[in-house]
Amino acid sequence: MPDDAPPVKLQATRGYGAEVITYDKHATTREALGARIAAERGLTVIPPYDHPHVVAGQGTAAKELIEDAGRLDWLFAPCGGAGLLSGCAIAATHLSPGCRVVGVEPEAGDDATRSFRTRTLQTVHNPETIADGARTPSLGRITFPLVLAHVHDMMTVGDPELIEAMRYLWERMKLVVEPTGALGAAGVFAGRHGVAGTRVGVIISGGNVDLAAICERIV
Repeated sequence: MPDDAPPVKLQATRGYGAEVITYDKHATTREALGARIAAERGLTVIPPYDHPHVVAGQGTAAKELIEDAGRLDWLFAPCGGAGLLSGCAIAATHLSPGCRVVGVEPEAGDDATRSFRTRTLQTVHNPETIADGARTPSLGRITFPLVLAHVHDMMTVGDPELIEAMRYLWERMKLVVEPTGALGAAGVFAGRHGVAGTRVGVIISGGNVDLAAICERIV
């Protein structure tokens, strides 16, 4: 995990019994470090998003949402490496035909949006954003084609928009949501897709909030 990861994430991960190795995100990437550690120790790397099982598992979020709420006109979901987004888009395609799926990523880490627009895989290096869960370098070999096939649009939101979305979710809905988890909601609130009067689903994923750090930004 990057050495500037929220303390709450570090503490929780260690609390579950995991060994946590921190690194300087300006000097290396978690993918490179993970590959090196796996080679040195003879370990197996489990990808955080670029694996069919991960995509299928994360797609159950939209599956359960649609089964519970019924047909949707729109579905907004956070995007980092697009395991969650592509899985949810596949679920929406099959369970709510006609639903338009929109992926939302941080403005500083706009690689997925650029990839979607150009249909060529784009990258970004350790973007500076409060959405630490979306600091992925690029879409994956598996997720990129799925995004092109099943996602209808991609968009970005800035950190100020994320903070306002978090404020709304905290104050109005009483949901403690981390910045990455609020990406989908921030995308809806940005008002760029004309969703008023339609049935809108939003994937809210992630509640690991460094309260001390966020409260300085959100007050």
